[in-house]
Amino acid sequence: MPRVCQLTGKSGKAGHNVAHSNKKTNRRFEPNLQQVTLHSDALRRDVSLRVCTRALRTVQKHGSLDSYLIKALDQHLGETGLRLKRKVRKAMTGTRKPVAAPATEAS
Repeated sequence: MPRVCQLTGKSGKAGHNVAHSNKKTNRRFEPNLQQVTLHSDALRRDVSLRVCTRALRTVQKHGSLDSYLIKALDQHLGETGLRLKRKVRKAMTGTRKPVAAPATEAS
């Protein structure tokens, strides 16, 4: 399984360990990925994802997975994030029936 955030597409970067003698050896900087289950109100189900902690903090800041996906730019989302955004947007636009207002008696 690749070490890539499914929401943002953030992946590992290459760099160097630098010793006291200034000798440089190669290393990788991997994202801090966590397996989380987030609830989507629009899809009416839970979504299980591998998400970096930075994206998880941003989702919590926005209040829900749906609001995060709607507000996020497409270029800042990974493949899974874009797929989820399309599903959420489709679910929010017209597939739900509007709730009828309760009838009031006129005197």
